[in-house]
Amino acid sequence: MLRAQVCCSSEISFLMEAHDGLSAAIAGRAGFKGLWASGLSIASSLGYRDASETSWSQLAGVVERIVDSGKLPVLVDGDGGFGNFNNARLLARKLRQCGAAGVALEDSCFPKTNSLLGDRHLLADVDEFSGRLRAVKDTVADDLILVARIESLIAGHEVDDAISRAHAYAEAGADAILIHSRRTAADEIFAFTKAWQNKLPVVIVPTKYYRTPVSAYRKAGISTVIWANHSMRAATAAMRQVCSRIVAEESTAGIEPAIATLDEIFELFRYDELADAEARYLPQRRRPERHEQSSNDFEGLLS
Repeated sequence: MLRAQVCCSSEISFLMEAHDGLSAAIAGRAGFKGLWASGLSIASSLGYRDASETSWSQLAGVVERIVDSGKLPVLVDGDGGFGNFNNARLLARKLRQCGAAGVALEDSCFPKTNSLLGDRHLLADVDEFSGRLRAVKDTVADDLILVARIESLIAGHEVDDAISRAHAYAEAGADAILIHSRRTAADEIFAFTKAWQNKLPVVIVPTKYYRTPVSAYRKAGISTVIWANHSMRAATAAMRQVCSRIVAEESTAGIEPAIATLDEIFELFRYDELADAEARYLPQRRRPERHEQSSNDFEGLLS
């Protein structure tokens, strides 16, 4: 399913960020056909910074819940692979076991810094990163989509550097190229797609250049758009507002109309299915016989 969305579809695809089972279930209910397990969002939900503070095993644990809850193909933000080629292939093997459909690896140095933060973004050596990609491909073959994420534009390099890296990563076995930019306009992205000519499918993350219309992405031949952190940011804003109001008002009466009801939560996670399963699989419970004890009985116990 994810391969068809990212690599084979003539129509543009959209992946929605998920950072836990709840956000995955909500995205699926909204109508998304695929999910992005966001490194930033998962780190934030665990109380860490997106600076290689989470481990690959922590990431895999969250991905497993996203896969199980969302029931959708999941492309995982694998940072740079959490180390060298060996760490990258261990991560890929574990993500395959968790049921992920693909992994995106970025050509950054460990420890990484979030692409949209600060100005210090060191790029990995092309040959070394290509080795990471080959190691992943040799380990999981076609069981996982392998997306090579190029950080050249994030690091301040020209489009030519990104194109050169894209060719090397395609040769190393990448199934698609994710080209990232921190500009508020998509000019760098379109310069890349024009030069790249869809030699491999192109994936983008328009967090900063969100005003660009989707029609422009279609015209440029972009394969997949990732809405990369919006559920986490929406949840943060909503929780902040609710907590502030409860503190100020010392009551939940004022916020009840604006938050999900418990019945909505029960419906989202199919509590009705559990009730049906109990009726099907649990033995009928016998009602215990009621024995009404008189006051004399208790007096006897107490004497």
